[in-house]
Amino acid sequence: MEKATFGAGCFWGVEAAFRKVVGVTSTAVGYAGGHTDNPTYREVCSGRTGHAEVVEIDFDPAAVSYDELLEVLWRIHDPTTLNRQGPDVGTQYRSAIYFHTPAQEAAAVSSKEALEASGKLPGPAVTEITPAAAFYRAEEYHQQYFEKNRVIH
Repeated sequence: MEKATFGAGCFWGVEAAFRKVVGVTSTAVGYAGGHTDNPTYREVCSGRTGHAEVVEIDFDPAAVSYDELLEVLWRIHDPTTLNRQGPDVGTQYRSAIYFHTPAQEAAAVSSKEALEASGKLPGPAVTEITPAAAFYRAEEYHQQYFEKNRVIH
């Protein structure tokens, strides 16, 4: 098993998208990239903790590659909008890749560069690519939110 951690806007929809990927064995939504220990959702939404809403993904690399997960990430959000996804605005909604290994870092950088060179984006990707640090699991009511609340996504 390996881990991947991505931020791409509101974590509910991001988690729902990755849960559909064959080879993803589990997901958890939470907060990463900030400077406050054990932040709450309310604190993260204030913009004062520096965290992004993220999804931590456990995956079987024999069934799905990290590169394939990156392709999903690029497809499900707009990496050209700084601190915004759709109606959600704030630093907690930033586009981010938190890599766990040097190989993931290289793959993320290469994937971002290839996407930008493809001409498919309306501008440069603002996605940050930084080392994975502390991941703080979000409150339980956020986990698998769409499934628990029968939201079709």
